[in-house]
Amino acid sequence: MNTSVLIAGALLLGSSVLATAASENDWFVPLGPPPKAAPRHISGGESFAPLPLPATPLRRSERKKDPAPPKLIGKVVWGETATFNFTDGTAGEMADWNLCPADLQSLLRLAGNGLAVRYGTQTVALATFEADPATMPVLFLSGTRSLRLDGDQLAKLRLYVQRGGLVVFDSVAGSPYFTDSTRQVLGKLFPESPLRRIPADHPLLHAAVDVTTAGFGKNTPGTPPETRPVFEAIYVGCRIGVLLSPYGLGCGWDGRPVPQLPLAVFYDVETAGKIGVNLVAYALGYAEAGLEEAKPELFGAADAGAPSDELVFTQLVHSGHWDVHPGAAAALLRKSAGVLAARVSLRRQAVDPDRDALTGRHFAYLTGLDDFKFSDRALVNLRHFLEGGGTLVVNNGLGLATFDAAVRRELRRLLPTGVLRPVAAGHPLLTAGPFPVGEVHLSPAAKAAEPALAGPALEAIEIGGDLRVIYSRLDLEAGWTGCEHPLMKGYEADTATALGLDLLLYAATH
Repeated sequence: MNTSVLIAGALLLGSSVLATAASENDWFVPLGPPPKAAPRHISGGESFAPLPLPATPLRRSERKKDPAPPKLIGKVVWGETATFNFTDGTAGEMADWNLCPADLQSLLRLAGNGLAVRYGTQTVALATFEADPATMPVLFLSGTRSLRLDGDQLAKLRLYVQRGGLVVFDSVAGSPYFTDSTRQVLGKLFPESPLRRIPADHPLLHAAVDVTTAGFGKNTPGTPPETRPVFEAIYVGCRIGVLLSPYGLGCGWDGRPVPQLPLAVFYDVETAGKIGVNLVAYALGYAEAGLEEAKPELFGAADAGAPSDELVFTQLVHSGHWDVHPGAAAALLRKSAGVLAARVSLRRQAVDPDRDALTGRHFAYLTGLDDFKFSDRALVNLRHFLEGGGTLVVNNGLGLATFDAAVRRELRRLLPTGVLRPVAAGHPLLTAGPFPVGEVHLSPAAKAAEPALAGPALEAIEIGGDLRVIYSRLDLEAGWTGCEHPLMKGYEADTATALGLDLLLYAATH
């Protein structure tokens, strides 16, 4: 059936058809009017500071109108267009990708007021898009029907994310068709990185304002009713590379009641506004980290043969997001050259303890952002590693509570009789290394969370007189990278580097 005819018929029949939501076409209705004014363009002789700084003119010229702001978010064109007829006799055009035409304009007005920044949006056709996050940090796709993108478009999106971009998918009215199809698309696009629900203390939910509860403009979802914001993400390094909102943001940004969709689920104006401002702040704050962590890094192969006499930086693969700061280990290892009185390989190796017995290895490193669980075989291999004199260092990426809880649970499974105890200030780990660590320098978020903390937040399990498991509940690794990670609970670069080098030496000599 012709899409435009179907839509016209559905609207003329009223809500009785839409209430049943018998097919995805029942969700294909306009959700808001177009924006009041078209975005302006930069005129000759004007330019702006590079993202993510607020835009200010750099060159003097006589302007006849205010220059357009630099573009922060691109709205991606996809799907079909149709003509619709309202019961009052008026008609108009609508498209899958633009059912709420003023959503991004409304969002950027909110962000401009809340963050004192000025950015714009523009329409993006993936066929001609250069996939450069430095010029367009965020792409936005919204809709209610099943997402339809061809292979070339999907490849462009993957490249963009890998280069440091953020892609946001908004099921603009909470349609299960858009949400489920997006999950399927992303499963094929990023088979190595499944979608994960972001934890309650993730920076995205606190970047500008704390969002701990959620209100809905229509049809609160869940049984029992959902009270927290729900987002699913694919991580690339420490940052969110893909964000899926299964409940609508755009309707809340534009303040629309959506009378044509009785089954719609979307955040109310207040919640959507707070989330939207946070989204802009997060995109700007993690733009540098995204570009830095997109740089390629050579991993050693897990089956490359028995390690030499060098200390190999063995990073453990696990069921959660295990590669939080790509390139950070390499940065630390380069700093170790000529500093440590031990042979250290300048290449890390990714190893899955579920398949590798860790034979001949003396150092293993584990980090993450969210929940994870060791398999029974991994537990056996890790116990043999520790009993054979290996040292396991665990780092809480970004210092998040979900990973902290998972670490403590899994260490109880790994060593049922072992007890994590604080590492004393005078322990050789902190005093006998190349950079003795006493007072520590913390990130702003860590200072706010632990204002009384003066020394390293390290805990350890001792086996045979030596520390065999060493856990940092604050992020060490972010400080090795040299770029900002807003709201990261961790150490500043000087403390993080000193602790990292001391940990390497301790593992190499004990």
